[in-house]
Amino acid sequence: PSLGRLMFELPEEMGLIAVAGRQTQGKGRGGNVWLSPVGCALSTLHITIPLHSNLGQRIPFIQHLVSLAVVEAVRSIPGYEDIDLRVKWPNDIYYSDLMKLGGVLVNSTLIETTFHILIGFGFNVNNSNPTICINDLIRRLNREEGMELQPLSADCLIARTVTVLERLIDLFQEKGPNGVLPHYYKYWVHSGKQVHLGSEDGPTAWIVGIDDYGYLQVHQEGKGVESVHPDGNSFDMLRNLIVPK
Repeated sequence: PSLGRLMFELPEEMGLIAVAGRQTQGKGRGGNVWLSPVGCALSTLHITIPLHSNLGQRIPFIQHLVSLAVVEAVRSIPGYEDIDLRVKWPNDIYYSDLMKLGGVLVNSTLIETTFHILIGFGFNVNNSNPTICINDLIRRLNREEGMELQPLSADCLIARTVTVLERLIDLFQEKGPNGVLPHYYKYWVHSGKQVHLGSEDGPTAWIVGIDDYGYLQVHQEGKGVESVHPDGNSFDMLRNLIVPK
């Protein structure tokens, strides 16, 4: 049976995660295909969030927490703090602001007063094609800094990601967005970036941050700060655009 069906049949206090060595039918945002070669960390995680809770009222934040958890899973290991792994709004993991290494997809179903949430996340740990992988970044740091950091395994990083995510969710439930936003901004790629809205000759705006609901805040000259909804818009890093999906 699929994880989506299983999640309603298990006791609520029981956790559920599926880990794949490779995927043949991976999905991305907006119906995109997600290619998943061997060497990637691939998982689907089931969690439950009460509707009447800080996170239950701000479900779009979950994808940000998961992206942050992946980055922190690597960069919280002693010695690995300088691996240049970052989060890109709303749901990607990047090497610096140059190259995508992974992504997150969240599906939520509200049943009575509980959100059942399936979190799919995948990131490239050990495959140098077609882009770059985390172990490439480790090798690069070893070469440039004369370090001897060991390569990391997909299994280790999936386990660390889930552990970090649980901590971030607890922090969010206790303190709300301000409990996690300082961590998020520490690792995100957008600080002080200028973008165009809609098209390359669209209006110019500056990225301010994300609001209490996980929407991107942009400041347009003369128009003040506006929020950009993650479900209707994507961030095109190559062209520095925020574009409707």
